[in-house]
Amino acid sequence: MQIQDLPYPDPGVPDARSGPRFLWWLFRNQVGGQLKALAWGLLHFLSVSALPFCVGVAVQAVVDRSGGQLALAGGLLVLCCAGNALGETFLHRTAVTNWITAAARVQQVLARKAAQLGSALTRRVAAGEVVAVSTGDVEKIGWFVEAWSRFTAAAVTLVVVCVGLVVYQPALGVIVAVGLPVLAVAVLPLLPPATRRADLQREKAGRATELASDTVAGLRVLRGIGGEELFLDRYRRASQEVRHAAVRSARMWSLISAIQVLLPGLLLIAVVWYGVHLARQGRVTVGELVTVYSSIMILTYPLRHFEEIAMAYSFSRPSARRAARVLSLERATDTTGTRDGSEPAAGDLYDPATGLLAPAGRLTAVVCGDPDTAGRLAERLGGHPSQDGATSVLLGGVPLDELPLDSARTAVLVQDKDPVLLSGTLRELLDVPRSGDVGAEEALAAAQCADVLAALVQGSLDADDPMDARITERGRSLSGGQRQRLALARSLITDPEVLVLDEPTSAVDSHTEARIAEGARDLRAGRTTVVFTSSPLLLDRADRVVLVHEGEVAAVGVHRELIHAEPRYRAVVTRETDDEAALNAAALDEGEAPAEGTGATALDHGFKELQDIEESA
Repeated sequence: MQIQDLPYPDPGVPDARSGPRFLWWLFRNQVGGQLKALAWGLLHFLSVSALPFCVGVAVQAVVDRSGGQLALAGGLLVLCCAGNALGETFLHRTAVTNWITAAARVQQVLARKAAQLGSALTRRVAAGEVVAVSTGDVEKIGWFVEAWSRFTAAAVTLVVVCVGLVVYQPALGVIVAVGLPVLAVAVLPLLPPATRRADLQREKAGRATELASDTVAGLRVLRGIGGEELFLDRYRRASQEVRHAAVRSARMWSLISAIQVLLPGLLLIAVVWYGVHLARQGRVTVGELVTVYSSIMILTYPLRHFEEIAMAYSFSRPSARRAARVLSLERATDTTGTRDGSEPAAGDLYDPATGLLAPAGRLTAVVCGDPDTAGRLAERLGGHPSQDGATSVLLGGVPLDELPLDSARTAVLVQDKDPVLLSGTLRELLDVPRSGDVGAEEALAAAQCADVLAALVQGSLDADDPMDARITERGRSLSGGQRQRLALARSLITDPEVLVLDEPTSAVDSHTEARIAEGARDLRAGRTTVVFTSSPLLLDRADRVVLVHEGEVAAVGVHRELIHAEPRYRAVVTRETDDEAALNAAALDEGEAPAEGTGATALDHGFKELQDIEESA
């Protein structure tokens, strides 16, 4: 795989059982690139390591006054320099290719996992961890995969040079052959503490990244409550912890680097001292002594790759562990499904866990006293089963988990209570997979986005058409209600068989909410729509209202019946107090209307007044 061939047609199925297994899976999938890097690395390192032999031959030729040997040494030097240049050039090229393709493979499998899990991903893994894995961790994993082939080439070179020196000059070669392995393993006792410090640094950096992302996401709220300095101080402390951890980690790696310089120097002193002693006795020639001396000097270069591979592994190990943790998250069943997805799924939407039924082609409103329960139920209706092993939701009698993931996502669309608007133009925002039966103008009108379009044009410097106006990242230049309405328009334009909306109008005023309820109801006529809400304006437009209490369906009816007949429903919708609930319960037991001034009657009166205003308008 070359860089120009990216992305991979199929990045493969990762082994996410552990960090080391994930790294090994990456290596197995890049055997071709690793072998190429190994070959070029051997050419490079062996060419560099052969230079001392050429120098030794040249020195001895001068001592012996031999022109033929000097010419031979020159020719060997030319060959070694050519091999060095060629090997280093293509080693770098192949190593970078291995790095980038490994990082691309990791990013592709992470993106595929995010698409499979959808909104459930950030509920099971912290958002900061996902960001860390998809950015910095990917780079560190690629670094280790790339460094492995160069380390292997350096290790093979050391073995070859040691054997060659023993054969070339046994007296000095034995010292080098014994000393170099000692140099290679001398830093091993320091690697565990260095790795622990690196892990701690990565952990603190991940926490700081998560804190920064949360602070940026909630900046508007922080400014509203005057909490910028509080969160800034928290980030300062987290940043200082990262700095201290980085300094402690750097000290350990500095010690390892110092040992990598000190020990070869001591070996060099020992070889020179013993070599001079042997030269005086006539047991070695000057050229042989220069060759052995130069070899030790040159071998410090491949020895540095032992330090690099140790650093690469210590930094990539926690990164691979985090990536494996994200990639190990699974959907309840295989995303390919066990049923044929060629026929579009349709019919009633039914949740066996709660008993919730949303008849096909009708608008069903669901009232939950707990917003978190509502969010989890909305996720389950979208084909994301809960972690407690609850039975899959049925669409037309077919479990969503048995459908291929693409078919399930096409059939059911879930818009959560905090939808995300990506940066770009409004036209790009609404450029989503759709049935083609609902146009952009219809969706925007149903979501009551007229004022939003005007605000986009007014805030744009060069866009006369609202569709060409740019939306900032996450729609931060818009109000909460404007973002909600644009997200609702995006959901409406897709025109799915089943649309699940979680509190779609919580940030808009009552008049706009009433018009959205009418517009969405008309636009979704004949399609199944489920709305999680406690707003009377939406509940009154629903064909069917379902109260879910303590994880089960407690009541089914229409809004006006339930508000008077079901105390639990009334408590959620009207937010009435316990005293008001007791008064209303007593009145209903005696066959009387709810007490005047309680939440139920006040809500009824206010709602009728709002209806009169809309009709007069």
